[in-house]
Amino acid sequence: MFGKKKHSATVDKDQLELIENAQKRIKQKKRLYIHFVIFLIGAVFLILANTVLGIGKDFIIAGIDWFVYAIVIWLFLFIYHFINVFITNKFMGKDWEKHQLDKLVNQQQQRIDKLKEGFLKEEKIIAQSQVYNKAQSEQVSNEKKNSNELTIIVAAGENNAIGKDNDLIWHLSDDLKRFKTLTNGHHIIMGRKTFESFPKPLPNRTHIVITRQKNYEVPDGVIVVNNLADAIDASRKDKQPFIIGGGEIYKQAINLADKIELTRVHATFEDADTFFPEIDETKWDEVTRTKHDSDGKHAFSFSFITYIKNN
Repeated sequence: MFGKKKHSATVDKDQLELIENAQKRIKQKKRLYIHFVIFLIGAVFLILANTVLGIGKDFIIAGIDWFVYAIVIWLFLFIYHFINVFITNKFMGKDWEKHQLDKLVNQQQQRIDKLKEGFLKEEKIIAQSQVYNKAQSEQVSNEKKNSNELTIIVAAGENNAIGKDNDLIWHLSDDLKRFKTLTNGHHIIMGRKTFESFPKPLPNRTHIVITRQKNYEVPDGVIVVNNLADAIDASRKDKQPFIIGGGEIYKQAINLADKIELTRVHATFEDADTFFPEIDETKWDEVTRTKHDSDGKHAFSFSFITYIKNN
């Protein structure tokens, strides 16, 4: 099953016929020469037997010495062999053999040329395919380099609770500091309710608000769009735009995001009304985790976890 396949040499029908004819003619030539030699030996023997040894001197057929009949028969055979050998040498001699050989070589060369042509075409296709694949790979690589890293940033409880009545359920000082550090200087994408939960736009960040409301009024510098796709497009010049909420925007963004910056609050909040979608660990790889215990400034222990999409 796994052994090497045996390759047998292939000879086309014309070439096989030429080879068989050549072999046949060569055998015929050998037979003719053998007969001719036997004839000569026999003729010499008859002459010597009659003239020197005197064998059959008194043997006469129809008034004619038998030797005359023998000479006539042998002469006929001599002429027959002479003609056959001459024709064989003339039409199937060295020139004929050379012609047959040249014909075979030419046909074989044509087959080789066709094979070469096929190989060249195949090599050209393979080369073109390799160039195309390389170009595509480089294009994807360049696009990846030039594309932004869409990041979700969120704080969620053990049951994925993120808020209630459009507000946070907890106040974690270090989490707010981390949010400020990570999003500073970047575009932040949010739903209308999340934006309205701010007393005013956050400093040094470009706000993109998603809302279906027409003529929604916002302060100068805030960008209003109708859907997540337009929000991502509006932040295309930012190397790392952030999705900051709320729950519905997170659900739409989790399959589009490249990274998740999660603050996992180690507590369960049953009275929450907004939740973060479950993180599918087959699609996301945890790359860092930093644990913070509860203290005087933090009512709950929590961990800063970074996930990277693995596809």
